[in-house]
Amino acid sequence: MPLGRDARTLKSKAICSLRIAMTSFNSYDEDGRVTSVLLHLQHAVEMLLKAVLCQRKAKVFDKETGKSMGFEKCLRLCQANHGLTESEAGIFRAVDALRDAAQHWFIFVSEDPLYMHTRAMITAFDAYLQLHLETDLNSHIPPRVLPVSTMPPGDFDFLVDREYNLITDLLAPGKRQRDEARARIRSLLAMEAVVHEGVEISEKDINRIEKAVKEGRSFAEVFPRLNTVSTETGGEGPTITVHFTKKQGAPVQFIAGDDPAGAAAVREVDLNKKFYLRASDLAKKLALTEPRSLALRRHLEIDKDGGCCHVFEYGNLKIPCFSDNARNKMKHAIDDGVDMNDVWLKHRPGNKKKAAAAKPR
Repeated sequence: MPLGRDARTLKSKAICSLRIAMTSFNSYDEDGRVTSVLLHLQHAVEMLLKAVLCQRKAKVFDKETGKSMGFEKCLRLCQANHGLTESEAGIFRAVDALRDAAQHWFIFVSEDPLYMHTRAMITAFDAYLQLHLETDLNSHIPPRVLPVSTMPPGDFDFLVDREYNLITDLLAPGKRQRDEARARIRSLLAMEAVVHEGVEISEKDINRIEKAVKEGRSFAEVFPRLNTVSTETGGEGPTITVHFTKKQGAPVQFIAGDDPAGAAAVREVDLNKKFYLRASDLAKKLALTEPRSLALRRHLEIDKDGGCCHVFEYGNLKIPCFSDNARNKMKHAIDDGVDMNDVWLKHRPGNKKKAAAAKPR
């Protein structure tokens, strides 16, 4: 299908920003280089996502504000409805988190992780561009212009472990390099977006990790999410490809956002951001009535899954809210042909009460 006018314009903007990011990456001038790379990489991704949404006739403007949707909303829509894979969404989120940290404060991203994230983002960008917009990067940007490194990308485990050891050294007594150490911690926290949506970085997070490093905690204890990330690298030279993948890591311990304990645990910063769907919103997204949506939730045990449902308490009022995990799990069940009539008969509202009343005493 020929590209629509808006999709064509947005695609051009995406590739233009990617060109600028590549120029900045390969520049000899270090002043502002990392920030420029991250800003333009993130803009390229957002324009690509919006180009795909426009081409697929999806809504990209908020009905209430009249403004175009933000990065996270576009990412969720593309992942839920337009073939964006979990791996692609992960690297796009990571680039956005790094950009956010660089734009609103400061971070220190070492050369190897910057190259690896840039290459992984280009790999994902090219794949999604080909899938929906019927073109590839080579048609717009010569391979020689893509990011060049004199060193081959190392294993992700090695890179982050080396970064953690450097942070430990910078925080050693008498070093007087605490600011750089905290900037590097901020960078590692942003990288967690590869495997976790809704990553936000606060000074509380920086403080707890600084404390854990000084206490001699291991990398796996302090960054359990990053301990589940690995990379797959293919090709060579300017045509190298990098994919971020998940592996089985150590058990992750979660603590509340205001809990001062647990220096090496993962802090849930904003549950409202993750669990943003009310029951009625969830039903609408699945094109189900609320009672039938409830029946399917019961069938899939959505409300018992901590990654799908969280109950917010306001005094005596308890409101269950749901994440994209819940929507995706329910949508997959529907797409796979779950028998909704059978689900309704077994799990419809009132069934449990009737079953309990029918039991002999």
